[in-house]
Amino acid sequence: MREAISRYMTVDRDGQSWHFLCNTSQHRAIISEMSSWARRGISVKRHCGGYKCEATTLEGFIQQLAVAYVARRYFFYVTGFVSQRLTSEEHDRRLLAKYEVARSKWSRYRRRQRNGPDGRPLANVQYLRYRDFWVLLATRGSHRFFEEHAPCENDPNGKPQYRDIRESPICYGGYSISWRERVSVRMSRTAYRDLKSHFLCLATSSPSTNVLEQEFRRFPFEPYGGVYRQTLSIHRAVNRARKTAGLRPVPKDCLRFKRRVLKPFEPIAEEVLPLAA
Repeated sequence: MREAISRYMTVDRDGQSWHFLCNTSQHRAIISEMSSWARRGISVKRHCGGYKCEATTLEGFIQQLAVAYVARRYFFYVTGFVSQRLTSEEHDRRLLAKYEVARSKWSRYRRRQRNGPDGRPLANVQYLRYRDFWVLLATRGSHRFFEEHAPCENDPNGKPQYRDIRESPICYGGYSISWRERVSVRMSRTAYRDLKSHFLCLATSSPSTNVLEQEFRRFPFEPYGGVYRQTLSIHRAVNRARKTAGLRPVPKDCLRFKRRVLKPFEPIAEEVLPLAA
């Protein structure tokens, strides 16, 4: 039997098995486990010299990356996973120190007014991590970031090691973040295809629309503009299938169109479960 969609969770490094479906009871168990980590001293929030860099939820990570960084034209980036030989804290400290990331907004503003040795304005850098996945982003200009990630000498194509989000989107956790004259957040192709297949399997399973309405209300992605348009596409495909089968359409009011505004670096509150009678 299928499980109701309640949340997408990242499960491994290879970028292939990037999600699994879990029911509500499993989600409570995950929250409880993360809270126990905090009690044992394993931090779920990181202050690196006053610079906050560790997002505590996937949704907060995507919001900070898209709204706070990419929307402010941090177009150039490198991504990776924390090495197993390092702790996350040590990895954060090394990158923040190497690229001098931990700066105030006033310091970043003053840097933009100055030119580097090559005559270009100085660039700024931001760093963000969720679990063991990290992103280092930079604005256009002169910075050690571009020197460290310059094209390799033995690379016949001469391409730099960093990427431009206007050409290559950042894909993680089922989301795809890109730039289309402004920041765009969508479901990745894999996530969209999987969810559409899931909903089409349910489309004609029952004459009632209750199950489908519940599934749409539990949709596991925040409804950014691009995500909402993809959700509408899935909703239309479901209603086409139901119309062909002579069934009642799923009403549109079950779709969530307003995303939550999150605090990306706030610790996850422990969920208190009621005691059994």
